[in-house]
Amino acid sequence: MYFQMGWQHIVDWEGMDHILFIAALCAVYLLEDWRKVLVLVTAFTIGHSITLALSVTNVVFIKSSVIEFLIPVTIAITAFSNVIRKQTVPGKLQINYFFAGFFGLIHGMGFSGYLKSLLGTQTNIVRPLLAFNLGLEFGQILIVTGVLLLAAIVVNIRRVKRRDWNLFLSSAIFGVAFMMAAERYQELMVK
Repeated sequence: MYFQMGWQHIVDWEGMDHILFIAALCAVYLLEDWRKVLVLVTAFTIGHSITLALSVTNVVFIKSSVIEFLIPVTIAITAFSNVIRKQTVPGKLQINYFFAGFFGLIHGMGFSGYLKSLLGTQTNIVRPLLAFNLGLEFGQILIVTGVLLLAAIVVNIRRVKRRDWNLFLSSAIFGVAFMMAAERYQELMVK
């Protein structure tokens, strides 16, 4: 049950911010880079799993309105980093791994309210938390697969330059994330 809720939560268009962040993380990669992307997504999972566990157990608390503002900010930063990237092919160690792990901490706080509502008054949260996180990882892999397949079509079949593909996708994600952040900032200031 929690596994299914995890993957459905991350691929839900209502929570487009999750999809945008994963797409921004892997915008610089192609299908042949799938191992690097798997490490990247796992770093994100580890990051959000830590704060998800801490938040669900009430060890850490940050107002949801602040987290809801910070999430599109993380997306915009990641996408902007892709746009200003000098190298076309990602190197061995790059900023996206940092973004995945560190920004995963922020995204985990965003998942916590949803998971808390699912858990209700349960006292043993280890299994549900693990199942939910595995579901999130599965959902992220679905998104990554879609982005990498689209990149393969655009770059390998349509012969668009890798750099142009990255600029297009990352700029579009940046624009959407910037608008989301601006909207949520206004809501944050009202509260």
